[in-house]
Amino acid sequence: MHALAQHEGASAGSVANVSEVMQAIAEHKGCGTSGGSGKASCGSAAGQGDLPTEIWEKVKNHPCYSEEAHHHYARMHVAVAPACNIQCNYCNRKYDCANESRPGVVSEKLTPEQAAKKVLAVASTIPQMTVLGIAGPGDPLANPEKTFKTFELISKTAPDIKLCLSTNGLTLPDHVDTIAGFNVDHVTITINMVDPEIGAKIYPWVF
Repeated sequence: MHALAQHEGASAGSVANVSEVMQAIAEHKGCGTSGGSGKASCGSAAGQGDLPTEIWEKVKNHPCYSEEAHHHYARMHVAVAPACNIQCNYCNRKYDCANESRPGVVSEKLTPEQAAKKVLAVASTIPQMTVLGIAGPGDPLANPEKTFKTFELISKTAPDIKLCLSTNGLTLPDHVDTIAGFNVDHVTITINMVDPEIGAKIYPWVF
C-alpha cells in the first residue's frame, strides 16, 4: 500500500482520480496497464540492479514475477487440486463454459500422473516453459496428497522446471516443511480481506 499512500499524499486537498489510484495499486502488485491503450502487463518491472542477487536469481525467468521474463518464458498450470476449504461468494462451479473463465472452474481435472505426462509433453514442445504452477481449481493445500505427488513426479522427471503454488493460506503452516522439501520457492497467498466483517460478506463458510 506504500505506492497508494504516496499517491494520496501527492493529491492532498483534491479528489483522487480513480483510474490513477487503481493504477498505483496495480503497479505496486507488479501488474498494471501502460499507455493510452490500457494494455496489460504482468510481473514486476524491477531489474537485476533493483533486487538482491539471490532474489533476482529466483525471479529472472519466472513470468509471474518478472515483466521481462513474461515476454520470453512460459508457465503452465495443472488442475490437480479440485477440493477447497473455503467457499467464496463469487465462485460458482455449477457449470463450465468454453467462452468464459471463472474461479474454481476447469474443463479437465487431472491426476498427478496425467499432469506429469502433460507437463513433459508441453515442455518438449515449448522449451521456454520454465514454471509449473498449481492453483486449483480448488486450493492446492486442501489437496495435499495430489499437489505434492504432482510436484514429486515433476521434480524427478523435469528438475529444471520451477515449481510454484497459489493458496488461500489456511493450511499453509501445516505444509511449510513439505513445500520447502520440494524446493517450491514461489508461493502466492490470496488475501481478500483483513476485516472479519468484510470476510463474512465474501465467504459463506470456511472449513
